[in-house]
Amino acid sequence: MADDMKKTALITGASAGIGAALARVFAANGFDLVLTARRADRLNALADELRSAHGCGVHVIAADLADPAAPERIFDEVARAGLTVDALINNAGYGLPGGFLSASWEAHRAFIQVMVTSVAELCHRFAPGMVDRRRGWIVNVASTAGLVPGSAGHTLYSAAKSLVIRFSESLALELQPRGVHVTALCPGFTYSEFHDVNGMRAQVSRLPKWMWMDAATVARQAYDAVMRGDIVYVNGAVNKTIAALARYVPTWLVKRSLKRVSTTYRRV
Repeated sequence: MADDMKKTALITGASAGIGAALARVFAANGFDLVLTARRADRLNALADELRSAHGCGVHVIAADLADPAAPERIFDEVARAGLTVDALINNAGYGLPGGFLSASWEAHRAFIQVMVTSVAELCHRFAPGMVDRRRGWIVNVASTAGLVPGSAGHTLYSAAKSLVIRFSESLALELQPRGVHVTALCPGFTYSEFHDVNGMRAQVSRLPKWMWMDAATVARQAYDAVMRGDIVYVNGAVNKTIAALARYVPTWLVKRSLKRVSTTYRRV
């Protein structure tokens, strides 16, 4: 299939933050889009913006990935619309502040559904078509939190992101010989609504500005990484340094540092 043929990217969590930035980057690079998130009004506003700026086709699907039926419904709606997904970007995500026992099991179950199960299911549903066409790109948005030891608070977050990274590594090795590139994206602190949604804006605002990246830069790097075929990509020099230290510095020392620093941006 010629590289200049029209391609379509499906982006979850596309209504704001990194997801909206990813939509802008893929549209600027010639992709039509399928945008999904819970907030239809935000998605429709972004769709109008992208159609006007890039002349691309945009299909909007309002869906809550906390619903176990949502991935299949998204897949079926894409099929009914006669669309072919060439790039899948699993970006939807959030954090549950506090300790493990401070939230209900229902809240944790929904978190796992969004952060882990829906990621795997959407890959499982859309990857076969990419393999058949011998062309495709998958970006699973993880985090540098998945590359460092766990710390108190946000108990399932780093565990979920670690799983996404390892899953993406294995899937990449399986699919790369069949023409499909899979990238686990590992941003760190990024200016977006993420910390507003989980109620941690005041805490994280105390972190120094040099630790932060903007969503547009993260999105551009994500696009370049998956097009190069990078399997794991860590955004920014600061985050690369953190990931390297976590890998090579003794674990006890990393845990001690994390315990001290995490009190700034995590609530137990």
